[in-house]
Amino acid sequence: MTYAEMKRILSMTDDAAEKLEIVMDFGAHMPPVPDSAVCSDIVGCASWVQICRDGNRFYGRADSALVRGIVAIITAMVDGKTPDEIKKMNLGDEFAGLQLNLGTGRLGGVNSMISFLQNL
Repeated sequence: MTYAEMKRILSMTDDAAEKLEIVMDFGAHMPPVPDSAVCSDIVGCASWVQICRDGNRFYGRADSALVRGIVAIITAMVDGKTPDEIKKMNLGDEFAGLQLNLGTGRLGGVNSMISFLQNL
């Protein structure tokens, strides 16, 4: 699923709980990480998170349903883009625009994922 599709689906509701259910569904449908991908553990997340890259394709893994969904959104934002293109993106503002009701700990993890991607 593309990021544009995810954003459109999330924009269809203002209900915070429903949005989080949708996010978890995104995570449940993430594509598997190919064997050729290089994976990095993301430091700063309360959950175990890996972001994986195979060329300009991005994948992810996490040990929590909600965090898997967050990883699915963030990897979809950058999928197909080069490191230089990612550096020019304002991923933080874009993610904030989704208006997900996440706690401080989860937002810290989001910032760690974004920082990792913008420093490829």
